[in-house]
Amino acid sequence: MKVAHAYLWLHIFMTASALVNAFDPITTTVVLGLGASLGRTIYNYLHESCDRKWIAFNATALGTDLENKLFGQHIASRIILKAVNGFMNNDNPKKPLVLSLHGWTGTGKNFVSKLIAESVYKEGMDSKFIHVFTSTLHFPHPSQSATYKSQLQQWIKGNVTNCERSMFIFDEMDKMQPGLIDSIKPYLDYYDKLDGVSYRKSIFIFLSNAGGDSIIQTALDFWRAGRDREEIALKDLETSLSLSVFNNNKSGFFHTSLIDKNLVDFFVPFLPLEYKHVVQCAMAEMKARELQEDRGVADQVARDLVYFPKSERVFSVKGCKTIESKLDYYT
Repeated sequence: MKVAHAYLWLHIFMTASALVNAFDPITTTVVLGLGASLGRTIYNYLHESCDRKWIAFNATALGTDLENKLFGQHIASRIILKAVNGFMNNDNPKKPLVLSLHGWTGTGKNFVSKLIAESVYKEGMDSKFIHVFTSTLHFPHPSQSATYKSQLQQWIKGNVTNCERSMFIFDEMDKMQPGLIDSIKPYLDYYDKLDGVSYRKSIFIFLSNAGGDSIIQTALDFWRAGRDREEIALKDLETSLSLSVFNNNKSGFFHTSLIDKNLVDFFVPFLPLEYKHVVQCAMAEMKARELQEDRGVADQVARDLVYFPKSERVFSVKGCKTIESKLDYYT
C-alpha cells in the first residue's frame, strides 16, 4: 500500500514538472513550488521523520506486551508502564526520563527496552531515533576516557538536536569505565535548554547486571521464608539496589553524580526467573516462531538449564537467555 501511494505521488510530481515549460515565469514558480512540496510529502511518507506519524506512544500496546510477553517481573512491569505512560503523556516534562534496569542476565532488561521502543516508535528498534551504546564495543579502552566523554556529549547533543524524542540505551553499564557516564549529567538534569537544545523529551535507559546480587538475595530471603515472590515490592529493593550500584567500584555507576543528584527516576529491579517462567519463555518463543506450542518441549528446554542454589534448583542461572538456541535443538 505504501509503495502504491508513493507511485501515485511520483506520477503527480512528474506530471507537474512536465507542465513547467508550458507556463510563463510566474506560473512556473508556482508549479515548481508545488513540485517541491510534493517531493517533501513523498519523502516524509517513505522516510522516518521526527513527528507524530512516526513517534506516537501506544500505552495499550505496552501494557499488553508487558503482561503477555514479560514473565516473572511484576515489579518491573508496573514501574515501566507507569513511568513511560506518565512521561509520554506529559507535554512539558521537567527533565528526560531516566530508567536504570538491573538484574542478572536473561531476566528481560534488553527485552523491556525493545518493548518500550516498539510502543513509542513506529519503526521500533529500527528507528533512527534510537541509539544503543554497548560499553565493551563503544568504550573499550580506559586510556581513551577523555575522548569517549567528548564523543558521547557530541553524539547526544547532535541526535537530540535532530529529534527531541530521541531514546538512548546504554548496555553493559556494569562494564563501563567509572566516571564516563557523568559526562552526560547536564543532559539529564532539570534544564530548559543547554546551548539552545532541550533534552527534556528524550529517554535514557541504562542496563546493568550490577545490583543483581542484592536482588537475588532478597528473592532468596522471600523464598526461604515461604513467601510468594509477588509479595516483593519496590520498597524491599530500591534502597539496597541504588546503594549497591553506587558503591560498586567496578561499575559505570560508581560514585556517579547521576545517582548522587537523584537524576535516575527509577531503579528497576529484575528478579531471577524460576522454572515456570523459563517454560513460559519457551512457549512464547514457539508462538513467536509460529510453531505448535508444545508444553513437553518447553519442559525439556527448561530442564536443560542450570539452576541455583544447586540443592534446591530455584532460580535459572541465565534466566531465559539461551531459550532460542535450546529450542532450535529440541524442535
